Amino acid sequence: MIKFKINLKKLISALLCLSLTLILMAGCGRSEEGIPKGTAIYYLTKNQDTIVPRSYELTATDSIGQIEELLGKLSETPDDVELHRVLGEEIKVTGMELHGNQLSLTFNEEYLKLDLMKEVLTRAAVVETLTSIPEVLRVTFYVEGEPLTDARGNTIGAMTGDTFVLNPGEQINSFQEAVITLYFSNLEGDGLVMETQQVHYSSNISMEKLIIERLLAGPLSQNAKSAIPAGTQLLSVTTADDVCYVNFDDAFKNQDYEVQEAVVIYSIVDSLLTLNDIKKVQISVNGDNSTTYRDKFSLSTQYEKDLSLVEGE
Repeated sequence: MIKFKINLKKLISALLCLSLTLILMAGCGRSEEGIPKGTAIYYLTKNQDTIVPRSYELTATDSIGQIEELLGKLSETPDDVELHRVLGEEIKVTGMELHGNQLSLTFNEEYLKLDLMKEVLTRAAVVETLTSIPEVLRVTFYVEGEPLTDARGNTIGAMTGDTFVLNPGEQINSFQEAVITLYFSNLEGDGLVMETQQVHYSSNISMEKLIIERLLAGPLSQNAKSAIPAGTQLLSVTTADDVCYVNFDDAFKNQDYEVQEAVVIYSIVDSLLTLNDIKKVQISVNGDNSTTYRDKFSLSTQYEKDLSLVEGE
């Protein structure tokens, strides 16, 4: 049984989101194919270069007991010889505190000795495992009472199950870091709110795809929301001759009149045009761009940047 003590100095005032593409070599998906629904434990693979989920049935009935149970499992050597435990003998969880739906974990100083890839995979495995508990929506890491920071000294902050972009079947080649600018709908649906996010991602995922996935996931701030209709899936995104072609499924045509149609279009266009190699954006639905989005916006049009809807511009 792991013993915990409270050893936290402060709550994080800003939430930063890290997006990391991880290969999932086995199991099944949260909403994606391959990630288990319900409680799951994420293990390192034998080579410790990826993480994989395994379904797990909790025995504890209260949230604190469930957290302790899963952390204990992450510290145990799995029965499967192809898997490796996430928390080794040296790395210890020395404290925890649950505030509403946000869980804060404190690790000993050995955590800081992890190399970049191992640290990101360890953090992803812990967060994905613990957020499979319904009562835990966000997880914050501390080391010896201080907030965990990245290599540049930036506070990592609270992470959710959506912080790590899980792409089953895609191989990790290398990690990259970037700060991206996104435009979300304001709460009234009649304007755009600019938000910057610091992201870590695999070289396998294009920046265009990363931006659309973050737009679909929604903002970190409380004064904005995703402009794209709920349930929309990205089918493809490609760029050629300075034009980015974004292809959504039929759910994109769902009528959400709480968000003006111009806000939907320019949330996508203005976010993508923050990339230097894109000058215009064309949107299609199931590969068809011969229709009109709602009443005014022809999908045959290649749209250019328009920041007139952005609050504060």
